[in-house]
Amino acid sequence: MGARIAAEVFPPGEFLKDELEARGWTQAEFAEIIGKDTRLVSEVMSGKRIVTPETAVALGQALGTGPELWMNLESQYQLSKVRSSGENSIERKAKLHSKFPVREMVKRGWIEASKNIDILEAQLLAFFGISSIDETPAFSHAAKKQSYDDTSTLQIAWLFRARALSRAAPAQKFSESKLKQVFEDLKELTEFVDGARSVASILGNAGIRFVVLESLPGCKIDGACFWLDKSSPVIAMSLRFDRVDNFWHTLFHELDHIVHREGMTEPILDIDIQSDEEKPANEIRANEAAAESLIPRADLEGFIARVSPMFSDESIVGFARRMRVHPGIVVGQLQNRRLLPWSFHRKKLEKVREFVVGSALTDGFGRMIEVS
Repeated sequence: MGARIAAEVFPPGEFLKDELEARGWTQAEFAEIIGKDTRLVSEVMSGKRIVTPETAVALGQALGTGPELWMNLESQYQLSKVRSSGENSIERKAKLHSKFPVREMVKRGWIEASKNIDILEAQLLAFFGISSIDETPAFSHAAKKQSYDDTSTLQIAWLFRARALSRAAPAQKFSESKLKQVFEDLKELTEFVDGARSVASILGNAGIRFVVLESLPGCKIDGACFWLDKSSPVIAMSLRFDRVDNFWHTLFHELDHIVHREGMTEPILDIDIQSDEEKPANEIRANEAAAESLIPRADLEGFIARVSPMFSDESIVGFARRMRVHPGIVVGQLQNRRLLPWSFHRKKLEKVREFVVGSALTDGFGRMIEVS
């Protein structure tokens, strides 16, 4: 009988039936032996009644097996019923939540909440364009990191959402010949904080799709550059730092990737653009190009040589006017060079998000867009 327990899970009544048949006892006779009602014995044997500790003691004494056997049989049988009805669903849900940021995706409206595991899984498969949960999404990113921790799934989800969003972004046919004019037009907007409201239209007229996608918690994405069908460049920004300097630096950084036709075979995902972490050569180049586009290096170094270390409000504002950029951009570059403490001139780093999201296709910051 021990081998049978190990091989399959049966209700205790099946074993009780075998024991009575082996001894030639009827149900009524066995009921009389253990001092119980015949109905109890019948219901235990048919599986309609569970084996309680009291019943297990009686069975063990009458059959010489000990009560532990009958309690184990009952617990194993009850556990098998729970497993068969819900364990697979729980395992699947756990797998989905461990591989993808399901909770955040539902919260942001990227997929719909559902108690039906099949519906939930189908939505995730469609979102990532995969046929199986075990399949790795094909839209891999090119962020250069030492390792991929649990936030990488957030980054991948953000990138897939940005691509879906970008298909709805308005843009004319892209032409590289328009890029020079784009830089000139954008540069003229950098002098005032509300100039950011015209960015989306300038980029769209040049064939560059521009979208704003709020970052997911713990996802240190500043922006991304990728192409749709290798013919339509896209700039996606998170605006996780609502500062005039960070916005313009990130924008010109992504534009440099487009100039060099990067992000065409695999997207460029920019994480902590201005951090001190070691970066690949193309990211260093894009950072330098962005800084140069906003304030020519020679002019900035000349200003530093004349004024350092006494960067007063008057000197910063005066230099910004000569460069025709917002004073916050000057402050940002000085801080990035470690020439100005992060706490100095914070008022110059004005917020710009409201001007951007008011004119650009935006998902997040209180806005929810339905895209297929």
